This record gives sequence, structure tokens and C-alpha cells, in this order.
Amino acid sequence: MPNTVHLRKVTLHLARTKEFPDGSIRHGYEFVAPLDPAGHIDARGWHDLRNACVVHRFWGNEPRMRGMLVHRPGGADGATWVFDYDRAKDTDDEAGYRLGTHVFTPGEYVSIHDAEGNMHTFRIASVEPA
Repeated sequence: MPNTVHLRKVTLHLARTKEFPDGSIRHGYEFVAPLDPAGHIDARGWHDLRNACVVHRFWGNEPRMRGMLVHRPGGADGATWVFDYDRAKDTDDEAGYRLGTHVFTPGEYVSIHDAEGNMHTFRIASVEPA
């Protein structure tokens, strides 16, 4: 039976922090990714559909940032998923912590390193058809 991959829009909201003890729906990401039936990002599906894998970063009153979900070699599992906002430079990239092993299901948590190297934890708020 073939492995079925579907494009999904994933919304992440900032989890609890000192600054936001209840988390924040005004800080987070929306991104499109190919997910397999178990809810993992599918690297082969991304290869075929990468132009559709966009990300929007929303951060309080800051302007929204638009970029792409990119799969790069290297990292703990042999590859790293990053949000890339400017292909001409790497200094603005935000790397997910082991995003390739996470199950993207509402209520679960993932971590992202921002461009300054700070790690933030996010709650998966929703996973919908893209």
C-alpha cells in the first residue's frame, strides 16, 4: 500500500513562559508541510511539494515574516527542518528541534530556535488541510 502524504497547515502558539504564563496566541507560526498518516513531516513529500511549504511567523506587534519550510542536511537525526525567511542568508533561519521526529497533533509541543539562538516551546494549536 503506498504511503499517503497530505499537505497540512500547522498552527503553533507560544507555550507558557515567564513573560507569558498562560502562553500566547499572538506569538507563533503557521506553516504548510506534507504529513504522513501518523502526523510526521514527510521528507520525500516535502521534496515533491517544497514550493507549497510556506511559513508565516507572527510575533506580537512585529510585522509578519514569510518564509519557506526547508529540509537541510546535518543535525541530530541527519537533517534539520528550518524556517528560512531569506534564501540569500542563513542568519535569519529558525531551526526546529527534532521536528522530523515529532507527531503534529493538536495539544503536542515542539521547540524552535529563533534567529538569535533562543529556544522557544510551542503548543500545536491546530492541524488542518492546506
